[in-house]
Order: sequence, then structure tokens, then C-alpha cells
Amino acid sequence: MNSYYLGILAFVFFSVFHVLLVSGSSRDLPILSFDEGYSHLFGNDNLMVLKNGKSAHISLDERTGSGFVSQDLYLHGFFSASIKLPADYTAGVVVAFYMSNGDIFEKNHDEIDFEFLGNIRGKNWRIQTNIYGNGSTNVGREERYGLWFDPSEDFHQYSILWTENQIVFYVDSVPIREIKRTEAMGGDFPSKPMSLYATIWDGSDWATNGGRYRVNYKYAPYIAEFSDFVLHGCAVDPIEHSKCEAVPTSDSIPSGIITREQRMKMENFRKKHMQYSYCYDRSRYKVPPSECIINSKEAERLRGFDPVTFGGVHHRGKRHHRSSSSRSIQTKASSI
Repeated sequence: MNSYYLGILAFVFFSVFHVLLVSGSSRDLPILSFDEGYSHLFGNDNLMVLKNGKSAHISLDERTGSGFVSQDLYLHGFFSASIKLPADYTAGVVVAFYMSNGDIFEKNHDEIDFEFLGNIRGKNWRIQTNIYGNGSTNVGREERYGLWFDPSEDFHQYSILWTENQIVFYVDSVPIREIKRTEAMGGDFPSKPMSLYATIWDGSDWATNGGRYRVNYKYAPYIAEFSDFVLHGCAVDPIEHSKCEAVPTSDSIPSGIITREQRMKMENFRKKHMQYSYCYDRSRYKVPPSECIINSKEAERLRGFDPVTFGGVHHRGKRHHRSSSSRSIQTKASSI
């Protein structure tokens, strides 16, 4: 293919990505069947592919959890799925939709996480987002939110935009969190090719009220449903780690653009639904990590929500801030 056609191909990719970045939607991007983009990870019969590959169910029971993984590694892109979570009593259950390269870089892996944390009957699911770069698991960057809907009643779209200098998490095209790469973060910003994972597993030790409420297998199987698979990015050869063919360099992918309207929606979401942010956790970090930009209104709201964690009030008990979908890989390994 000559340079003229390569240039056209790169321009088309740039244009599609630009539209995507402004809209935060995957409606203009190709939706893959399961077999086109993913492979079985673990869980044997607890993974079911349905509707000619248009959807997949992963489930947790007393025997094992389950999960699937993208066939390719990606260096930047837009990754999305519509997800319907289990209903009723789901305490201790963790459903994760995330990117990781922990199987390749065991000591310096990267991660970008959506984690859905189950709850007791009458309480809603919570969403947790997190990132790691270069094995920086000693610095958790979790944020936790409620939602404006019941995620077990219907499918909703959850998306990750990852560029060289920015990560944006979306729920139904609404940006809920933006992470910009800064010098202060050093190597903590994810920068190596990653696979996309979806897993369901038993997180009883930490997921619901610090482990107070555990998975009750009387209500099993817990089934999470996935559809509308979007894997739109620079596919990288898992052996040679070569760059994608469509775009000569990762620099061809522009930085994310959040419109004024989207930013207002994001601020409104965070005002109403954010329940935890590592930047304001004074019981965990006496001095906020250097990349944190403190918003006085956010700080005040969180202090009202939990004065012990966010107000620096001393307490006798220990709080648990466990996370990382990398633990789902450990859980998976013990379940096979």
C-alpha cells in the first residue's frame, strides 16, 4: 500500500476518532460479534455466547466465576460494551470491565478499570474507576459513584477512552471521570499495550462495606450480560508489540475533547453521585497525590458524606480500600 492510501486511511481513522471524542458515543463505530473480538478466559460453562455472537453472559456460582478477554492488545483507543448487571442480593459480587497487561508485565503492569460492586437487597450497585501505570499499585486512584438508574433493570453503555495523554470514563455517553497525564504522575499513567477484559468474581473480602456483607450463593447464579462490543483502537501484535497498521504512529490519535455541554454533565454527575475519591481521602493520604487538583466544592460534599474519611477525623477501625481487576485474574487462577 503506497503512502497516498496510507495517508487517506490515517485521515479517516483520525476523523472517526475526532467525532467519537466529541460525542463520547460508539453509535458510529462498528459493533463486533463476540468471536470477532473476544476469546474465552475462564469459567468453562459459566460463559455463554448468545444471539449469534451479539451478546455474552458471564456468571458466578459456588464453583467459579467467569470471564472473557480481547483477542488483541491495544495501544490507545475507544472501548465499550452495553452491560446489564445481576439483580436482587448481590453483596460481594464484582463485575469488572477493564484493560490490563498484567499477564505480560507482571511487575510493572498497567490497568484502566471499571468495577461494579454489588450490594445488599434494597441498595444499589456502585461503580468504581481506577488506573495503574507501571506497576504503581501502591497508589490507589479509586473513585466510587452511585448511578441515576438501576443497572440491573436494563442494558447501559460503559466506555473507556484512552489516548496518549488522557483517559475518560463514560456511562451512557456521559463522561464521569477525566484523567489527564501530568509530569507529576511520572510513569503512573498507563502507557503500554493492554487487553480488554470482562470478568465476574467473588470479592467478598472487600467489595461491600469492606467485607461486612459477603456473597450468598443461595442467590446464585449471578449473571452479567454484555452486548454491543466495541474495540476501536490500535491493535498491537502480542508477540512483536508492533504498532497498528491503520495509523503509522500512536501520535495520529488526538487528545480527548470534552465539550462544554459534556463537562457540565460530568460536573453534575460528580456533584450528585460521587461517593469516594482518593484525592480527598485524608485518612489514606495526609498529602494528596501530586496529580490531584482539589475542588473545594467536591471536598465539602464528600466531607458531608463521610467526615471520617474526608475530614481527617481520627477513628479506631481500619478502612479497606482494595481494588484492582488484577485481583480478578488471581481469583480466576484459583478457580480454574
